[in-house]
Amino acid sequence: MMRIGILGAAKIAPRALVEPAREIADVEVFAVASRDPARAEEFAQEHGLARVFPSYEALCDSNEVDAIYNALPISRHCEWTLRALASGKPVLCEKAFASNAMEAERMADAASKAGLLLMEAFHWRYHPMAQRMIDLVQSGRLGVVRKVRSHFNVAIEDPTNIRLDYSMGGGATMDLGCYPLHMARHVLAEEPEVLSAVAETGPPDVDVDMRAQLRFPSGAEAEISCSMKKGAEFSMEFEAEGEHGHLHAVNPLAPHGGNRLSVDVDGRSESESVPGKSTYFYQLEAFVQAVQTGGSVPTGVEDAVFNMKALDAIYLSSGLTLRGLS
Repeated sequence: MMRIGILGAAKIAPRALVEPAREIADVEVFAVASRDPARAEEFAQEHGLARVFPSYEALCDSNEVDAIYNALPISRHCEWTLRALASGKPVLCEKAFASNAMEAERMADAASKAGLLLMEAFHWRYHPMAQRMIDLVQSGRLGVVRKVRSHFNVAIEDPTNIRLDYSMGGGATMDLGCYPLHMARHVLAEEPEVLSAVAETGPPDVDVDMRAQLRFPSGAEAEISCSMKKGAEFSMEFEAEGEHGHLHAVNPLAPHGGNRLSVDVDGRSESESVPGKSTYFYQLEAFVQAVQTGGSVPTGVEDAVFNMKALDAIYLSSGLTLRGLS
């Protein structure tokens, strides 16, 4: 039995960890710690957790906890992931992995030295739809891919939301744009160069909208965008254009909520809905198996560092300050 402790009684934790853990026999979401003890107690009671720890340190150091889920704000990912690794705990860390690539490299180095799994929670990558997209593109069925487009838009209406707080690692690119970027990198299996980026800010240094142009070593170019502006309509899609055909994926982020994958090659069209459980189920299953067997995961530390380097490059190209540096 793997007993997992949660750092931060975050809203994502029930969906990302507590619920899928009920479907995996050898996992128990055991404990939680929060800066607000009352919130931690309420969370534990609501979700049936056995223990509430008085501090993040106490949870990390406990011999009753085997692994850590870091659901803290982005600005706290590096500090508490390092602390968990130092306590001998493998970590599933929410995205964005860190405030910047320098932090990501510190985290990756610590995991390597400790010989422990550190995995970024890009849950989309573990659903069968993700592998289907990758296979369709990398099989050559579309021909040489020339263009990729992807966007993720979710309106943030509450001005006090931490996604609008620079000191917490806030920004549309950190919270939303990391997904289109990650998808482009994984589907093309290459690392991009950022050609340009244009940001619209709300609070100082916080992007509420970002549009970036990327180029990959194969010559493929990508347009990725994200918006959390008030009134933005929820949408998450991915497209790849090749010399022979076109792929269009609707909701590859959370395909368990409904999805559509369409392929048009040489004038012949096919469309399917990719079945499967929750992306979070597959993510947790992969984390547990990798911890137990010493295996690898597609969103491990090397991948996390590459994604953070590209995020940093987008911010710098847009003229904005990197998170965590001021």
